[in-house]
Amino acid sequence: MENPSTPAPRQPVYLDHAATTAVDPRVVEAMLPYFSVAYGNPSSLYRLAAEAKNAVDRSRTTVAEILGARPGEILFTSCGTESDNLALRGAALAARARGNHIITTPIEHHAVINTCEQLAQALGCEVTYVPVDRHGLVDPDAIGRAITPRTVLISVMYANNEIGTIEPIAAISRIARRRGILMHTDAVQAAGSLPLDVDTLGVDMLSLSGHKFYAPKGVGVLYVRRGTPLLPTQTGGAQEGGRRAGTENVPAIVGLATALRLAYDHLEDEVTRLQMLRDRLIAGVLGRIPDTVLTGHPSQRLANNASFVFAGIEGESLLLQLDLAGVAASSGSACASSEEGASHVLTAIGLDTVAARGSLRLSLGRENTAADVDYVLDVLPGIVEWLRAMSPLYAAGSAVAGTGTTPSGASAAPTTGA
Repeated sequence: MENPSTPAPRQPVYLDHAATTAVDPRVVEAMLPYFSVAYGNPSSLYRLAAEAKNAVDRSRTTVAEILGARPGEILFTSCGTESDNLALRGAALAARARGNHIITTPIEHHAVINTCEQLAQALGCEVTYVPVDRHGLVDPDAIGRAITPRTVLISVMYANNEIGTIEPIAAISRIARRRGILMHTDAVQAAGSLPLDVDTLGVDMLSLSGHKFYAPKGVGVLYVRRGTPLLPTQTGGAQEGGRRAGTENVPAIVGLATALRLAYDHLEDEVTRLQMLRDRLIAGVLGRIPDTVLTGHPSQRLANNASFVFAGIEGESLLLQLDLAGVAASSGSACASSEEGASHVLTAIGLDTVAARGSLRLSLGRENTAADVDYVLDVLPGIVEWLRAMSPLYAAGSAVAGTGTTPSGASAAPTTGA
């Protein structure tokens, strides 16, 4: 049923940058020659191929500089999911003689969780999921207590893709290094928002995905620290130092490196701008819509992430009504099927399945302005009110089940940056 109070759509407001971003025109321009001019196979020996190989080498150097790594430690992949898969599966296979225990958290992306499940089922690996608190934050000491003599790998995401919480990766890495255990972080959501220096983070492996920071879809990065044992999981040619076979996607690799450089040339200013918009959005939603909870850490969160649960409504219905009003948003990870039910992230932070289905993730990006935020704050309260009026689940003044708090005052707007 259509909400009669929904205004006619204005210029679309895109608030789903955590799902994907538009390719920056400057990135497209950098990519174009490698489709039809310098189109050679980088593994061939003639001049046309050398131009393509040089482009890949320059891109690898650019990414390495931003990560504080060596060029030889940068592998280009097809996406963040492949990077996560290669990190976990490759490290686990390489370490079988030494141990088979992996430590992670229950709020990881499915690219990590499903890979861990397969490793457990197919290879007999043991997996420990260290719980997080109600903000989605994992305790480094809890990670340390989970370590056994058979532990070979720890994988904890840098920042959560649904609720935006930033994890204490450097502290976890110090524990891993003292115990001689490999440390991987899925930094897909962090790229373009947080520093990626691998020595500061202390990680042995780090995953990125180009389409989260205005590069094209279909290209990713896996940083692998020199000396890290990693068994290739995609075999064939000798590309990527023999660790990831397959002809390189030269245009996409050039695009990723260009986009990453653009993001980190202006990181501080853009993060400050997005924090201001995020805080305005969070304060407006919590102030105008009762029985609402901010999910994720109130301050230790990504600069562009505002995520909520609304008592008594279904997230999918909310998204449809927002779309009619010209607002593109998400109820959680774009990689999760609606058939899976409540978000595993939201249930992991203590929400029950009913409350978790009333979630909304608003993720800001370069093109968003204060006018976009104000428009969302104008239309969202009416949509929520209309949906609640039809919902048998909602009773005015009720708490969001699973939080143990009265939602309308549960969380204040953050005042410190991600």
